[in-house]
This record gives sequence, C-alpha cells and structure tokens, in this order.
Amino acid sequence: MKTAYEIAMERLNKTAPLTPLTEEQKRAIAEVESRYKARIAEREIAFQQRIASAKAAGEWDRAAALEQELAAERRKLQEELEAEKEKIRQQKG
Repeated sequence: MKTAYEIAMERLNKTAPLTPLTEEQKRAIAEVESRYKARIAEREIAFQQRIASAKAAGEWDRAAALEQELAAERRKLQEELEAEKEKIRQQKG
C-alpha cells in the first residue's frame, strides 16, 4: 500500500514532471543562493544594530517595528531568491 506522500508525488510528476538540472543550472542556482544569502546577512546586520540601539534607548515599540520590518525584508528576499531559482530551472539546458 502506498503512502499519501507517494501518491501525491506521483500526481505531481504527472502534472509537472521533474527534469534533472544541468551542471550549468546547478552552478547558477548555487551562485544565486550565495548572493541572496549575503544580501540577507547584510540586512540582518544593519537591522540588528538599529534594533539594539532602539532597545538601549528604551524604545521598545520602535524595536518591535524594526523586527517586523526585518522579517518582511527577509521574506521579500527569500521570495526573490525562489523566483530567480525558478527562472533558472525553466531555462533550457
């Protein structure tokens, strides 16, 4: 008897079959991931400094707002990363 996961994967492969990535695509994806990892780290460092300053000054509302802004920035960059990776996957090898 097949698990729900196996059944779901079979259905997924029927609608959108997986194609193996070329070496060039793998390299391009790794490069994009590295670039976005660096961008996310830069943003986190900048925000963490601002958050620490706000907390040190007792501006808890400002610190919370900055933390939310950082989370939104991370999500945005992660979405951009996934879009870039999908573009690379769609390219013909």
